[in-house]
Amino acid sequence: MRLQHALALLITGFSFALPASSFAAVEVTHAIALRSTPKYPANFSHFDYVNPDAPKGGDVRLEAIGTFDSLNGFIDKGNPADGLGLIYDSLTTRSLDEPGSYYGLLAEKIERDPADNSWIIYDLNPKARFSDGTPVTAADVVFTFNTVLHDGNPGYKMYYKDISKVEALNQTQVKFTFRSKTNLELPIIVGEMQILPRHYWDKHSFTSGSLDIPVGSGPYTISKLDPGRSITYTRNPNYWGRDLPVNRGQHNFDSETFVYYRDTTVGMEGFKAGKYDFRAENSAKSWATNYSFPAVRNGSVKKLEQPNQNPTGMQAFVYNLRRPQFQDARVREALGYAYDFEWENKTLFYSSYSRTESYYSNSDLASSGLPSKEELTILEPFRKQLPPEVFTTAYQAPHTDGSGNNRQNLLVAQQLLTQAGWTMKNNALVNGSGQPLSFEILLVQPEFQRIVQPFVQNLARLGVQAKIRVIDESQYVERVKKFDFDMVVGGDGQSLSPGNEQRSFFGSKAADAPNSPNLAGIKNPVVDALIEQLIAAPTREQLVFQARALDRVLLWNYYMIPQYHASNYRLAYWDMFERPALAPKYDAGFDTWWVNPQKQARIRAAQGSN
Repeated sequence: MRLQHALALLITGFSFALPASSFAAVEVTHAIALRSTPKYPANFSHFDYVNPDAPKGGDVRLEAIGTFDSLNGFIDKGNPADGLGLIYDSLTTRSLDEPGSYYGLLAEKIERDPADNSWIIYDLNPKARFSDGTPVTAADVVFTFNTVLHDGNPGYKMYYKDISKVEALNQTQVKFTFRSKTNLELPIIVGEMQILPRHYWDKHSFTSGSLDIPVGSGPYTISKLDPGRSITYTRNPNYWGRDLPVNRGQHNFDSETFVYYRDTTVGMEGFKAGKYDFRAENSAKSWATNYSFPAVRNGSVKKLEQPNQNPTGMQAFVYNLRRPQFQDARVREALGYAYDFEWENKTLFYSSYSRTESYYSNSDLASSGLPSKEELTILEPFRKQLPPEVFTTAYQAPHTDGSGNNRQNLLVAQQLLTQAGWTMKNNALVNGSGQPLSFEILLVQPEFQRIVQPFVQNLARLGVQAKIRVIDESQYVERVKKFDFDMVVGGDGQSLSPGNEQRSFFGSKAADAPNSPNLAGIKNPVVDALIEQLIAAPTREQLVFQARALDRVLLWNYYMIPQYHASNYRLAYWDMFERPALAPKYDAGFDTWWVNPQKQARIRAAQGSN
């Protein structure tokens, strides 16, 4: 998927299919998928989950948290504005009701040899234009990859490291050549890169964060900017791709404005006051207690719970293994016993969450029970390098009875800490050199303190000195980029078809790359090897076994303390929208909604009276 999304945590799946004509030397297709067959034929008119006749119109306001000081989301400098993906197109775009099929967007055709995974050719649609009317050419694609891989966020280099060469064959054909024939998803993920206009960036600095409004080729352009406070995207009436099957029924709003708030608590108050129109709620407490305000009671604000069929990934307390106090796995395991999920779920979350016990939770990729024979075949060559529990014990996060009395788990933690050489002295846990076991938990959301504080209190009972520090988003982003923290609440979203992005999440080379999503600093040769095997998995079945094997190794090394996840989207919106009859399986689908002008007029009047 697009690395911008991978680094923020919502990853998409990949797939690649061989049609019946796969015996031919070269095939030309409209769509590409890995380990499956695209659902929609070449002559499809629109995706099933859209209303192809959805009316255009309406000005919509959305929430953003923190601030922004850059309109370049491809580099690791500054805080890029929300919504920048609206101004760019990529070579392909994914379907939201398949595990991972991609259909031509800037590219109208895809050429490859099914027997040779070392190259792929994307044929650009000759109608493709940037927002200033300039044609999108193969030279722009070459420029994009060369520039982003050289000067962009370091994560791109890892994600696309197996690209050997990108070359323009002519005005509309671009060829990618790969170093590895076993990296099966690489021909697909190159299609996800948002394409930059060379003629614009030849006159602007790419490496410095800037608020200069860039040129793109997507359905929207930036029309208004209030630095750090709001940004407005306006639908481009001359958008070249508005009639493509992949775009029908989408991009329906005339404008989308992202309104910035200091934190989610202030943002919630803005929603109540009618300052923005749609909210994806990620707090169980807020969902249970904050939606009884007058606009909800009179029907002006609607609540919607929609199934989330994507892997929910891992949200966790993330250790920074670069810190000496976390080097011993027994210490990491012990501290996990101080987290009482069952009490928090009952007391703070209204029993709305499930405990996360996999890096691929909410999917068939998640390990469970003892390893299958297929998983054992994968893991056996690494037996001497792995904790024995990987082979003998079903992983389960520490559980409690939810009473708040966590004594038994704390006794287990105490034993582990003693084994690791830590002893109690003057009510503080110290090592052989007399140094206390202490660390700081860095937060950016003040409201998260109520979740972390019980964990800190249980740690104190063990003699561990843990402190919470809440800082503003700008400071937080910069410190996390530099791995300047002891522990954060973080983790990684996952896709239905994990692959190259796993190198950035868990790979050794990513551990020292600034702004890498490998926050924990994992450096494990077995993890590296399993990632490469996963990337090369030839079938969906083998991919599942590889993911489960990798999952077990990550879990039993205690790189994180797993927290919790929900299996649905919690959406709240002012009653001005209409939705298609069918929601997409693998997304909330807000981009398929549209505004009812009569409803919006009524709602705007109500919001104005607040």
